[in-house]
Amino acid sequence: MIPAPPTAITALLARPVAVLGAGVSGQGVLELLAAIGGGGVLYDEKAAGAERVFTAREAAGHGLVVFSPGFAPEHAWLATARAAGCTCLGELDFASLFWRGDLVAITGTNGKTTLTEFLTHALNAAGRRAQATGNVGYPFSRFVVEQTGRTDMAVCEVSSFQAESLQHLRPTATLWTNFAEDHLERHPGLPAYFSAKARLVARTPPGAVLVGTSVQRFASSAGLSLPASSLIPTEGQGTDARLAGTVFAGYPQYENFLLAAAWWQRTGLTEESLLAAARTFRPGAHRLARVGEKRGVTFWNDSKATNFHAVEAALATFSAPVLWIGGGKAKGGDLGAFVGRIARHIRHAFLIGETSAALAGHCRDARVPATLCSSLAAAVSAALAQAVPGEHLILSPGFASFDMFQGYDDRGRQFEALVDNL
Repeated sequence: MIPAPPTAITALLARPVAVLGAGVSGQGVLELLAAIGGGGVLYDEKAAGAERVFTAREAAGHGLVVFSPGFAPEHAWLATARAAGCTCLGELDFASLFWRGDLVAITGTNGKTTLTEFLTHALNAAGRRAQATGNVGYPFSRFVVEQTGRTDMAVCEVSSFQAESLQHLRPTATLWTNFAEDHLERHPGLPAYFSAKARLVARTPPGAVLVGTSVQRFASSAGLSLPASSLIPTEGQGTDARLAGTVFAGYPQYENFLLAAAWWQRTGLTEESLLAAARTFRPGAHRLARVGEKRGVTFWNDSKATNFHAVEAALATFSAPVLWIGGGKAKGGDLGAFVGRIARHIRHAFLIGETSAALAGHCRDARVPATLCSSLAAAVSAALAQAVPGEHLILSPGFASFDMFQGYDDRGRQFEALVDNL
């Protein structure tokens, strides 16, 4: 049975809840409200079946507003809600009011989904009832409805969009893998992006926070302090021979394993059980996956690489310069510096999406041959024409997909279909 929320929230549920955003988070909130006997009104400017406007008049009919991660704190609808005296909570925060089990929060710029999925896999293999949730396409509100009484532990991926407005979530533990440039289209600079994620740290018991090397480095440069017990060296560490043949055999995934191992040890679980889980773990799709070989050229799908850090990690795994397909919807950040860092790993770049022209200019400055392509199909065709047997062709975009695709998974599937049809 789903537990009752705090008294203050119970009073707010006497009126219909305004649910902002008709995506999976908004739908999850409606499911949770129905499960507790409440009601909600869905608002979305574009979705069919939702109210299209949210003015002071609409806000006056609600006491509680629950919003999806796509709504920035300064969004006009949230400003309207606050002006009307409404309480505003993010979807994750609202759902946490109804969860009494453990919750391990996973965040980071790169690799957080893999770590979330791996810890879930390892816990279940060790006999613990765990389920991945959060920013993995399974909103916490839906998790609460479906998993209460069936699952003991939520392994919850938390994005900066979800963390920045937290008021109620209290993680049992927080694992912060790494920190690098990302989401600067939303956050006004790296300090703001860091602060958004750091709200998780502030809401977690000090001894239950674990952070990787790059998180420590940025905190130090910004004059911020983290609990000494939280610092886990994750960069420049010798790899573990016992992980040979697993996805954690080398970087960047070895960083994920080091964070998982540190938490695993503090939880009192055996090292061997984690190693055994690593041997049976298979990462999700679109994460530097080998698609196949055509005409002696090996194709790799890394469509989930939606930021600079992910691309840099992927390209660094190849011993020789590759044919790179990159570009997409801008997320902020220094494009010139990004191209400068990856230039030595690229023999020829094939650029797509709204950032393609800007990337081409930076490639020219960095003396990286580049071809502007009108579509992903054109990029695959042009790259294959340039390729010679023995080379690697990698789709690792570095940007969001929504300028041309429904999501990174759609982009990855289209790439795989193009390769299959060669």
